[in-house]
Amino acid sequence: MTQRILQIIPTLDRSGAEKQLVLLAAGLPRDEFDVHVCAITRGGPLAADLAEAGIPYTVIGKRWKLDARTLWELRRHVQRLRPAVIHSWMFAANAYGQAAGMACGVPHLVAGYRCLDPWKSATQFAVDRSIARRCSRLVANSPGVRDFYVRHGLPAEKFRVIANGVPAAGPSASTRGQMLAELGLPEQSRLIGLVGRLWPQKRIKDAIWSADLLKVIRDDVHLLIIGDGPHRRRLLRFRRQVVIGDRVHFLGHRSDVPRIMPHFDVLWSTSAYEGQSNAVMEAMAAGVPVVATDVPGTRDLVAADQTGYLVPVGDRARIARCTNKLLNDPALAAEFGRAGRRRMLEHFSVQAMIEAHAAMYRELL
Repeated sequence: MTQRILQIIPTLDRSGAEKQLVLLAAGLPRDEFDVHVCAITRGGPLAADLAEAGIPYTVIGKRWKLDARTLWELRRHVQRLRPAVIHSWMFAANAYGQAAGMACGVPHLVAGYRCLDPWKSATQFAVDRSIARRCSRLVANSPGVRDFYVRHGLPAEKFRVIANGVPAAGPSASTRGQMLAELGLPEQSRLIGLVGRLWPQKRIKDAIWSADLLKVIRDDVHLLIIGDGPHRRRLLRFRRQVVIGDRVHFLGHRSDVPRIMPHFDVLWSTSAYEGQSNAVMEAMAAGVPVVATDVPGTRDLVAADQTGYLVPVGDRARIARCTNKLLNDPALAAEFGRAGRRRMLEHFSVQAMIEAHAAMYRELL
């Protein structure tokens, strides 16, 4: 007899937590688990991936931060499904999902914490503590995320750390020459990639400054920024102010990141904080060396001076120096890339992530 598990998340956008949820939902053993997905705010491009995998999903359509209709609709949905486990992901889904689960008498509640969240208010941390008291388990994707929430009063004994999983990377569907021609870049261009949402956490301005520093000493470096977000206009204006429009390229949302990623010479992560960056993991899986800020979550991924370089948050000059060192030493860059690929295969596989969740669900059930 299969056990029904309802996964609840805010959206089905192409972002880190959402990718992990889809990989998990599609990979859990079908003879044990009947998985359903609910997005409380909106759908998104990953809905197609769920449909392809045959995973039923529902979108509630939350409109406001405090939306009584959403809670009512979610309670009705939970009553219809009668899951044995509700596993919610991130703050809004945790708050609404756990409330609906409690109201409907769901036997086991699991709340997921995916990132260090310094933006939260005292009230929001109080909500987190209340949610934690009702849950059977709390899931963090890195020790850094667990430790952050334990410091804010969540019970350490309820946490299970389950690292993100990254699919093994295959060769790109395009040659480097084809990629450069598609982007309208010279044949000798060196490519730096940055993949992420365009908002303050990611500190994209630091990346633009670092690219400007590299432009002083090199004439072949181009920064490709993949992603979108509320700060796009501000960042485009900043790029004009720095006068570096010829070297910094905003590519927007892309569904073909696995095709582009292997052609990066270096991946940058300039974030002020992270949970466990999917972009860093995908780059390492593709054999791309990484220059990233030394923050919890990222430092669990990047083995310093072995798979890439870790730099202090905001140290634009060091980002540029470390990148220049890799660009000038192809053998070192290749060594870092091979080591990163091994690290992802050995410690951060999708199968390991799925098996860890399945073991937790079995334990509860």
